[in-house]
Amino acid sequence: MTNSTESFDYIVVGGGSAGCALVNRLSSNSTNKVLLLEAGSKGHFLSRVPVSFSLLIDNPAANWCYRSEPEAGTNERQIPIPRGKLLGGSSAINGLVYVRGQQLDYDTWAQLGNRGWSYADVLPFFKKMESFEKGESEYRGRSGPLRITEVVDQNPIYEQLFKAGGALGIVRNDDYNGADQEGFARTQTTISGGRRMSADFAYLRPIRRRRNLTIKTRALVTRLLFNQKVCVGVEAIIGKRTVPFEARKEVILSGGAINSPQILELSGVGQPQILEKNDIPLVQAINGVGENLRDHIAPRLVFRITKPGIAYNDAARGMNLLKEILKYGINRSGFLNLPSAPVLGFFKTRTELAGPDIQVHFIPYRVVLENGKRKLGEEPGITCTVNQNQPESVGSVHIKSPDPQQHPAIRYNFLSSRLDIDTLVAGVRLVRDIMNTDEMQMYCGEEMSPGSDCSSDEDILAFIRNKAETAYHPVGSCKMGKDAKSVVDEKLRVHQIKNLRIADASIMPTLTSGNTNGPCMMIGEKCADFIMNH
Repeated sequence: MTNSTESFDYIVVGGGSAGCALVNRLSSNSTNKVLLLEAGSKGHFLSRVPVSFSLLIDNPAANWCYRSEPEAGTNERQIPIPRGKLLGGSSAINGLVYVRGQQLDYDTWAQLGNRGWSYADVLPFFKKMESFEKGESEYRGRSGPLRITEVVDQNPIYEQLFKAGGALGIVRNDDYNGADQEGFARTQTTISGGRRMSADFAYLRPIRRRRNLTIKTRALVTRLLFNQKVCVGVEAIIGKRTVPFEARKEVILSGGAINSPQILELSGVGQPQILEKNDIPLVQAINGVGENLRDHIAPRLVFRITKPGIAYNDAARGMNLLKEILKYGINRSGFLNLPSAPVLGFFKTRTELAGPDIQVHFIPYRVVLENGKRKLGEEPGITCTVNQNQPESVGSVHIKSPDPQQHPAIRYNFLSSRLDIDTLVAGVRLVRDIMNTDEMQMYCGEEMSPGSDCSSDEDILAFIRNKAETAYHPVGSCKMGKDAKSVVDEKLRVHQIKNLRIADASIMPTLTSGNTNGPCMMIGEKCADFIMNH
């Protein structure tokens, strides 16, 4: 540090879902001087259009485009790992699906020794952050910055799915983010007025003129700065310069499950053998850094739609696309206003379970995934994406070199748990049961992928190993806890280091049952509360 070094009370590294919430709350106190450093850009012109998730998912202008290391469990494929490269982070490119998870998820975190993280503890923060269009209740908030709406599209296949569920004893759930998650439901989305509600638009845009807040984009943090075991600032590449910033009170990492462990290791915090291999001086040995990585691996089944005008596969082509653009431009409706999945299902594969163990996204068009690129198939279909809510398989994220611009090695270790295999196979079979009901056969024909000849458990597992990608929910690589593999305590403070916290998906001890964007914002809210009120 020098006399010319810019100094702040709090430095937040990463402007993603948690970081935006955190910055909003910290800067609400005018005596706090706050700096937000975001490695990506301010935004992308397509981001506010909901259907942009399909266009930005492999676009390097908006996406870091990570890939996993080849692994035997997924037949040596390098699985794409999209991560947002904009203010708002992945909430600026995601599928706009809002899911809190189950009450049991958070009670499990508390049971693992993380006091203050039970469902009763986190519920007030979910309510504080959201403005749910159906109004305030015991479980829902109505006055928060994040506007949440239910899918308004009226495709007849949605009601048919609900009827098919009824035929199998599956209830329709009016609020899967309320008292109980189980059942079929119209998706709750981070869409308002036909526009994406990213964390940037919910939390940052309304406060950018605050005099005590500085936001710097295209600022790649290369390392944390320490005085002994005290974090005193960060160093970042801005343009062609390497610039130090001083933190008088705290630095909070909000880089996400990929970048937060990477920054720790680049700074000398992590497993000594990894740091030594990369010629990085050890500041503090914490063996859990980069470990416990989890994600939802997601096989996608496709069924042909036989009734004309139901699937949206023609909506993005030729004159039909022009019609959809006009429809969206005039009243913010139609195909361009859809989230990645307009209908969700949370199901049990075994009746004795306390809660659903799989989530299914039902998409009213055929999705073709080719090497991470998502596009509409030419033939009309319905895509059913299955993921296991609570996978047991864990992997890792570790640096490959001391170069902060080189992507880390991401190893998921998918399908290493027998429970994960059995649950996903059972999930595929349950989706087939739904799609083979009389109610769905009125609309659907053959199974296009993987196909009816994929019938045995071994066949289904081979399909998953060969084709499944992720649901884009990496978490857990700097987990919260008290055991030897934990990185932060229950107040998100990094073990053995002063004035350093982590607030993002990496702190989750286990995955939440569903999409992770909402829980990440809750983590940002809760971290701000720890700092300001405790």
